[in-house]
Amino acid sequence: MKKILAFDTATTFGAICALTPDRRDHAPRAGDLLEAVDRLVDDPATIDGIVVGRGPGSFTSIRIGLATARTLALALGVPVAGASTLDAYAGGMPVIDARRGEVFVPGPRVLKPEELEVDGQVLVGDGAIRYRELFEANGATIPPDGDPVHLPDALLLVERAGSFGPAELVEPLYVRDPDAKPSA
Repeated sequence: MKKILAFDTATTFGAICALTPDRRDHAPRAGDLLEAVDRLVDDPATIDGIVVGRGPGSFTSIRIGLATARTLALALGVPVAGASTLDAYAGGMPVIDARRGEVFVPGPRVLKPEELEVDGQVLVGDGAIRYRELFEANGATIPPDGDPVHLPDALLLVERAGSFGPAELVEPLYVRDPDAKPSA
């Protein structure tokens, strides 16, 4: 069986990572991704490929994940595949905190929480937690804050990833323009 290293850094939960078939780790900040990878990977030469979460999510955090994937792929000589961070959830509709009073949802789309039709649905993710009161008032069910269903699952990224290839072909999934603008 091939060993695939997978990770995502797009949500407020920091860095989640996994090594197939079943090893997982988590770091509270996206910038701590390599520490989590070090805890998972005994011998980097045994890695056959990398899967990285492409977003949507925090612009800077997505860039950390993609830069790490590209660097590791170049150093190890392995191919990379990408998957949407929204594909890293099971157990309900993923709702990722997009900040600015918005959420990312499948589509992918970005919208205000009150615009999301949630009646009768189970919602998971950091956006579901942040807007719990509003979503529950509109008929949604949200598991308790500490439930692991709210964390993206890097092994689901592996299952749902696109084709493997050169790392530079994996593009970020931005659903809106970044806050930073080039100066004139």
